[in-house]
Amino acid sequence: MFTSIHLIPPETLTSTPLSNPNSPPTAACLPLRLLIKPKPIALWCIRVTIRPDYNLLVTLDALLKEGSVIGAAHRLKLSPSAMSRALARLRKTTGDPLLVRSGRRLVPTPRALELRQITAQLVEEVEAALSPLQETDLKSISRVLVLRSSDGFVETFGPDLIARLTVAAPGVQLRFVQKDADDNHPLREGEVDLETGVISSKTDPNFKSQALLKDHFVYAMRPNHPYAAAPMTTAQYVACEHVDVARHTDAENRRQGPIQAALADLGHHSIAQVVVGGFAAALALVRGTDLIATVPAHHTRCLRQGLICHKPPFPVLGVTVSMLWHPRYDADPLHHWLRSTLREICAQRLQDWKKA
Repeated sequence: MFTSIHLIPPETLTSTPLSNPNSPPTAACLPLRLLIKPKPIALWCIRVTIRPDYNLLVTLDALLKEGSVIGAAHRLKLSPSAMSRALARLRKTTGDPLLVRSGRRLVPTPRALELRQITAQLVEEVEAALSPLQETDLKSISRVLVLRSSDGFVETFGPDLIARLTVAAPGVQLRFVQKDADDNHPLREGEVDLETGVISSKTDPNFKSQALLKDHFVYAMRPNHPYAAAPMTTAQYVACEHVDVARHTDAENRRQGPIQAALADLGHHSIAQVVVGGFAAALALVRGTDLIATVPAHHTRCLRQGLICHKPPFPVLGVTVSMLWHPRYDADPLHHWLRSTLREICAQRLQDWKKA
């Protein structure tokens, strides 16, 4: 048995007032008085709750299946005396003899017969719940996987993922949601199964992560841009009007991140003329204006088709795009497949681009 003790405030009690010492306390309550003469300053009640020992379920299951103390002891690898003591506790807990002697053997009581099937099912379910996961047939799973990423990632890597998922797990649907801020709240709350992005100081350190690819930056402009004929110099780059995404700028459109850090090392600074929500909107504006957008090359490969692109004219650190997930999904078979498949797709794409 397990015992828990709860302190009950006096205002919640309806027991007989303690001013009468001959009045018995209410059931299951032991009144206490803390006195500083001449009057009490506090009155509390202790409620004692007794919980059953759930380990006795396994013992009861063995006894009912074997029909003998010795057989049950052998099944659970206990001594006969230990099993006898356990049977005594079961009898006290259930208020029933459970097994009674009939000649040279023990026979179950009507109560024991009622408990036999219930106990067997409970023990089986507990053992299944506490056992390691067996190999899962992905084709039998019906579920929705939610992936959160910045625009560009889905367009570039999504088609391959969809094709593989259709074959491996046809009952699973994909839901892609836009990542418009460096906020991991959806992942933490279980609203998202997997997230891709660059790990930063804002990333929850409790999340699991694994690198997908290393990316570098390119600036993009329309084919008839005044500077489209040749790669720009640093001075020309700084003089251009830029479009950037909101999470890479502050409230006054000052640019932040690797690009601004590289420019600052050279004594320059850059302010975005226009700020938008994501890479797709930025590159769409580039197509129709003289704005230029500096974006991660691999991540936005499919979004930059038809645009003139060059590496920045100054050294700038690249970024590592990683996938993040909550530890609750770490051992999930479908989630494991998703992570390994996404790694394979990114690695294959990078290899194909190097050959091209």
